[in-house]
Amino acid sequence: KVVTIAKSKKFRDHHGKVLLEGHRLIKDALEAGAVLQTLFFSTVGHLKELPEAELKRANLVKVKFEDIKSWSDLITPQGLIGIFSKPNPAKMSYPAAQLTSSLPLLLICDNIRDPGNLGTILRSAAGAGCEKVLLTKGCVDPWEPKVLRAGMGAHFRLPIVASLDWESVPSNLPAGVQVCVADNKDPGAQASVPRGAGRAGSAPGSPKAPVKSKPQAAPEREDEEGAADVCVPELAAQYYYENWTQAPVAVVIGGETHGLSPDALHLAASTGGKRLVIPVVPGVDSLNSAIAAGIVLFEGKRQLLWRHKQEDERQKFPVVG
Repeated sequence: KVVTIAKSKKFRDHHGKVLLEGHRLIKDALEAGAVLQTLFFSTVGHLKELPEAELKRANLVKVKFEDIKSWSDLITPQGLIGIFSKPNPAKMSYPAAQLTSSLPLLLICDNIRDPGNLGTILRSAAGAGCEKVLLTKGCVDPWEPKVLRAGMGAHFRLPIVASLDWESVPSNLPAGVQVCVADNKDPGAQASVPRGAGRAGSAPGSPKAPVKSKPQAAPEREDEEGAADVCVPELAAQYYYENWTQAPVAVVIGGETHGLSPDALHLAASTGGKRLVIPVVPGVDSLNSAIAAGIVLFEGKRQLLWRHKQEDERQKFPVVG
């Protein structure tokens, strides 16, 4: 059953359980208010630094280290595995330091299917002070063991809302938000890419499909792979280091294989958003999605903090007209 929770998203969803392995991840989860059901440990020493009150509410099961080793997919297991109720972002108590550093900056992950990339992106979002992360249905499950390991505790530092369809994304965003997308189209070009557009940081020069003038998505024809081309809205493009942080702001990062979905482009167009391009040396392919997310998010953080500083200075020293 332990192995099934770790390996099967269907099982996790049906039973409302997640598996966390290792001292740090379990401690972070307990401190954030996640509910521990069962804790497997190989030595009593593993329990010493965990919150005693939380342990008293759980089933503690001492097992042989060989058993934990057979359940774990880590090369060097720590001898500590916890089965938790699947955390509800609305009921979690995130660290005070995280909350005080939170910015009106949100992240939307669109078709991020690599577990290592998603975990790294979540870690960057927590580090940048994002207010919230939204994951569309095309993304890998954030509670997969590889995502948890790469996230390094990010799951318990900021709200992560998963398995959203695009119709429900706007209701999870603050009022007045502007949605920008990380795109691979150069600002100087006058065309957009309906498929595979989310590979942020690509150099210009590849042939582009012409932009359809109307923003509504309507299937036109099917290509050789059976995927329908759709009308996509035209978005203003600019480099990521130019000003784009009209607060609050959300950034969409697309996966490397499928890129940005047309829904992401429509949402950005409906909020007056832009395409953010990370320029790279000509001939270099697009950046890894996790790297692109880190670059764009921390630039967003820099711009928001600078804007906040400017507003503070204006309040301290108002201009007398």
